[in-house]
Amino acid sequence: MSLEIKLQVFEGPMDLLMHLIDKNQIDIYDIPIVTITEQYMEYINAMQKEDMEVTSEFLVMAATLIDIKCKMLLPKEVNEDGEEEDPRAELVEKLLEYKMYKYMAYELKDRQMDAGLSWFRHKDIPKEVKEYEVPIDFSDLIGDATLTKLNEIFQDLLKRQEDKVDPIRSKFGNIEKETVDMDAKTLYIKAYIREHKTFSFRQLLEKQHSKTEVIVTFLIVLEEMKLGEIEIQQDGTFADIIITSRKAS
Repeated sequence: MSLEIKLQVFEGPMDLLMHLIDKNQIDIYDIPIVTITEQYMEYINAMQKEDMEVTSEFLVMAATLIDIKCKMLLPKEVNEDGEEEDPRAELVEKLLEYKMYKYMAYELKDRQMDAGLSWFRHKDIPKEVKEYEVPIDFSDLIGDATLTKLNEIFQDLLKRQEDKVDPIRSKFGNIEKETVDMDAKTLYIKAYIREHKTFSFRQLLEKQHSKTEVIVTFLIVLEEMKLGEIEIQQDGTFADIIITSRKAS
């Protein structure tokens, strides 16, 4: 059979391929690549006879079709999932994308034509209508509300706000971080030990001004005892703790 060719103006190689697929009523997911390639090459040859400066896009597509045709003749490749790869898959994806944008362009063109058939009139609202304002009767807005009722509503709102306040947490102040110089406190306690030789632990704590200083003092006393600088003696469970400097002895 001879192929009759009537040259048309195509926007690109994809447009020519879509024309051939529609003309032959081919399933785009199962393209007979041999038939399409032959018909595509017939178009290219006819275009070259008419115009020798055929765009490179058409020639690139021709080379792509021939490459796919060759791959179809070879044993099919298997991907990592063990499935056979179709050499036409990438071409099919591009054709579907081109077809989607092409029909979107048709839809926009139809909307443009429909919009061209619509006519709108300019605003011609009379000046008197624009400047008209609905009269407001403030007595109707207030109704039967009086200053006494408005004050009651205001006081009720204030009371609701007061009820939301936590009576305990609202009195909390800011927690300030208390810092104690460990080195300075250590020097102070060592000097105190050298000066007093023997003294009670309670007597030492009474010299402190905060809970943090008490804790730091307790830790320093433990450290001094560990280093063997002092001795600790307590006669009973709740009796006073007596501290004695070993250097003094």
